[in-house]
Amino acid sequence: MDLQLQGQRVLVTGGSRGIGLAIAQAFAAEGAMPIIASRDAEQLAVAVKAIHSSTGITAESVATDLSQPGATEKLCQAVGEVDVLVNNAGAIPGGSLHDIDEQRWRQAWELKMFSYINLTRAYLPMMEQRGRGVICNIIGLAGVAPRYDYICGSTANAGLIAFTQGLGGGSVRKGVRVFGINPAPTRSQRMQTMLERQAKNKWGDTSRWMELSTKLPFGRMAEPDEIARMTAFACSPLSGYLSGTVINLDAGQIYAETV
Repeated sequence: MDLQLQGQRVLVTGGSRGIGLAIAQAFAAEGAMPIIASRDAEQLAVAVKAIHSSTGITAESVATDLSQPGATEKLCQAVGEVDVLVNNAGAIPGGSLHDIDEQRWRQAWELKMFSYINLTRAYLPMMEQRGRGVICNIIGLAGVAPRYDYICGSTANAGLIAFTQGLGGGSVRKGVRVFGINPAPTRSQRMQTMLERQAKNKWGDTSRWMELSTKLPFGRMAEPDEIARMTAFACSPLSGYLSGTVINLDAGQIYAETV
């Protein structure tokens, strides 16, 4: 299936690994030009090589810390106009309210919540002036299924869901689609670290972390490629009536009795 993304410029934040890298690869496979942003310049170089190896496309990359003041504006100036913005950066720590102090809480939100809002603030006017564009926010299932031991992330994700829904309901008046995706727990080093912590709290043994995924739908976590393919399709002209919606890509996890 041709997703009609050939030649489109796609900015993916948090694009050097995990879901972000998989998204960049999915767009490149469709002939789009991904621009990946991340704090780690060395990891970005590895990611650019991986994208070229799998698709033949040479992605652009920008090393930047989006949690810092003014970083989103500088990124926008460095990259210029894009057809698609995929907000994906973020690494909110697990833990209860007792585990995360105010400084760490604010630091996490600067990257996850405010980089999404500020990059959207930077790119939306360009897209509106042009009369077309797509903004996709990769958010997280905890926004609709909040967890005691992921309270900082649950709260941020709930806010980003409301932001996406409200904005996407009005942006279409000027031709811009804004929507979101809530991935279920997805295989990555970060997810493994979080599950190791949960296994330690539950059993006192970090090596048992995989046991926590066996009750998930299909008995496993989602794969980054599964999130990436949905993202590319939803951003494509084939999904031209999609806006203001946040998709729970969770295999029905929030409705399952085992969760």
